Amino acid sequence: MWQFDYPWVFLLLPAAWLAYRLLQPYSESRSALRVPFFAAMSRATGQQPGQASAAGGRWQLWLNLLVWGLLVAACARPVWVERPIERERPIRDIMLAIDISQSMQANDYTNANGERTDRLTAVKSVVRDFITRRKDDRIGLIVFGTGAYPQAPLTLDHASLLMLLDEVGIGMAGPNTALGDAIGLTIKALANTPEQEKVLILLTDGNDTGSAITPEHAARLAHEERIVVHTIGIGDPAATGDDKVDLAALQGIARTTGGQFFRADDRQALQQVYATLDRLTPHQVKTFSHQPKRDLFVWPLGLALGLLLVAHLLALARARLVGRRPVPGAPPA
Repeated sequence: MWQFDYPWVFLLLPAAWLAYRLLQPYSESRSALRVPFFAAMSRATGQQPGQASAAGGRWQLWLNLLVWGLLVAACARPVWVERPIERERPIRDIMLAIDISQSMQANDYTNANGERTDRLTAVKSVVRDFITRRKDDRIGLIVFGTGAYPQAPLTLDHASLLMLLDEVGIGMAGPNTALGDAIGLTIKALANTPEQEKVLILLTDGNDTGSAITPEHAARLAHEERIVVHTIGIGDPAATGDDKVDLAALQGIARTTGGQFFRADDRQALQQVYATLDRLTPHQVKTFSHQPKRDLFVWPLGLALGLLLVAHLLALARARLVGRRPVPGAPPA
């Protein structure tokens, strides 16, 4: 459909008529030679004297009015409104917190080819698939060891996120496990985001050994900020020190925030965990509508200019024809 964006401009239409009715006709004075034999000269040239009139006659008046109307229509900005364009906007923010402490170098996982690999390599492979599947979500990345650090902010640029994931290495954040600090950093990162659903996926193979805030306190703060924390334990609960995963603490974090706890002993189990998370946090998007507009003012403007051009060309051709017409009674050239 088409419409005028500025229909009030049509209030200027009567301006041309008012100018025609109220303004005085344009006239000019020219020098002339007064002769006593004017009548004889008129008969000799075949031209009869007449009353002065507006150049072009009545047709030029209607032409000017039509051109004025077209110019006003162009100024009213006619547009063609196209069909609405829909786009999807994510309403979920997902933060991935990955443990890169020294214990993640244990070679007790297998890759897709069945070869033995360290825990972090297996985790990165599964996380990469998880990011690829969630194209409509903003995803951020936090890595933690002795301290917690933001590796990537919340972004829809998943290609850059995957590049930053590949750069993560074991021990980059220190040898210990700051589990509570990772949750606290997530709370700070998601505090001012407008999205309705905020999710943290916390993956660790150890227990908290050096956080400034306890995991229990951090979980309560996350619950107050409406952040759901899903925890994944991949360590050995029978181990000692940093290598021992505190399954009870991970279960408590998930329970406090309304999330779920998963135990992943190998790469296949990790894949099942992320498949389950896909079902727990389904894709939900808001649809926004935008109607593009195409300007059509060039058509009335072009038509007005074209009419003026044609009128001037016709007037020029008529003047030349009149100038070449032979005068009755005049001697041949």
